[in-house]
Amino acid sequence: MMKKIRNPFAGHKDYFCYACCPDNHNGLKMTFAVEGEEIVSRWNPANHLQGYVNVLHGGIQATLMDEIASWLVYVKLNTAGVTSSMNVKYRKPVYVNQGELLIKARLKNQTPRIAEIETWIYDYSGKLCSEALVSYFLFAEDVAREKYWYPGKAAFFEAS
Repeated sequence: MMKKIRNPFAGHKDYFCYACCPDNHNGLKMTFAVEGEEIVSRWNPANHLQGYVNVLHGGIQATLMDEIASWLVYVKLNTAGVTSSMNVKYRKPVYVNQGELLIKARLKNQTPRIAEIETWIYDYSGKLCSEALVSYFLFAEDVAREKYWYPGKAAFFEAS
């Protein structure tokens, strides 16, 4: 079952995340949902984000995977963090003119300070195009709340 994740940062006057802010006119405007153990995002690439003709720029692909990993940290690990490393593998071109992509993230491993998160980008037909192992440095929840606007896990979901 899929459960939509709400963006609790939206509307804050100082929030302009390139990847997920709905009000950043130059941004990617990603949205997210929980599907079992995974975080998912369905996203349509735009022509202005290409590298080669009709191919989504590799840096944008890396951004998509880095961002979905951060949302996994928010809603599955109940804190905030920052990317400490990212190992990206580009398998097939991601075309900007063939429809919606599916981006997924799943926790692979966790220590008290580091989370390893697997991420994938699938094209409109379900073919794996890119993947990354993203390592996140995790903040203690009180630090995340005080310094990084972390509002707590409940803020990411509509009240039931």
